[in-house]
Amino acid sequence: MVAIRRRRRGEDVVEPTDEPATAPVDGPAPAEDRPDEQALEDEPRPFSLRNLTPVLVVRAAHPRQALVTALGVGVAAALAGRPTRELLLVMSTVLVGQACLGWFNDLVDRRRDARHHAAGKPVADGRLDPGTVWFVLAVGVFVVVPLAVANGVYAGTAYLASLGAAVLGTWIWVRKGFFSWLPWAASYGLLPAFLSYGGWGGQDNGAPPEVLVTVLAAALGIGVHFLRALWGLVPDNADGWTYLPLKLGLRLGASRLLWVSSVYTVGVLVALAFAATAVGLSQ
Repeated sequence: MVAIRRRRRGEDVVEPTDEPATAPVDGPAPAEDRPDEQALEDEPRPFSLRNLTPVLVVRAAHPRQALVTALGVGVAAALAGRPTRELLLVMSTVLVGQACLGWFNDLVDRRRDARHHAAGKPVADGRLDPGTVWFVLAVGVFVVVPLAVANGVYAGTAYLASLGAAVLGTWIWVRKGFFSWLPWAASYGLLPAFLSYGGWGGQDNGAPPEVLVTVLAAALGIGVHFLRALWGLVPDNADGWTYLPLKLGLRLGASRLLWVSSVYTVGVLVALAFAATAVGLSQ
């Protein structure tokens, strides 16, 4: 029973009524009539090929960078006169190694990527379980080690050391400081040794790489680092990072830094091609 207030001769009179109390039409619906928010969150997403686990695993591997790096090293191996079977072995080794680096990077950065709403990060946005990526990464490591050694003991050691330097550069405490370029220089600087010592079936073939080629390869790694860093300058600056590309970006502007980095990288590539032609890859 509720009371109804009515106005009579200037006085407010409260009269009881047996009508059930109901919520105003424009008010909130009763709790039992409101949709369950948790049920809405748990509602499955519509089917899409882009949300299939294998597709998401490939996306988390940074496939474009992996393919470009594998093709670049493959072209260098071809120019060095390596036979087709060794060329395919080199490209396979680099492709798997780069995929492992991509998976590791997305695992390390998943909370930070989620905080900054980074696009194209299936681990960060919850579409891909981190446990799945850890499993795939473990499989990738078990594949890349024998692949690297199949190029030769010295060559395989050089490539695994290159991966180790790249992993070191993935840790935030390393890459957010001034010397963030150093792991990139070391990682790329070891690639000429991977090619110059390379052979087939784990044989110890080849010779040490030329010093000039090694230095230029390390310089190329720095250029790649600058180009890669351009896409994360805004969130990195928001987090208070102080690495070299960010310092230059704040001083020059992102567009000018892109132009400078591109010219530098292309110049190093041209110099690397001339050096490899003039002095060769191996001593």
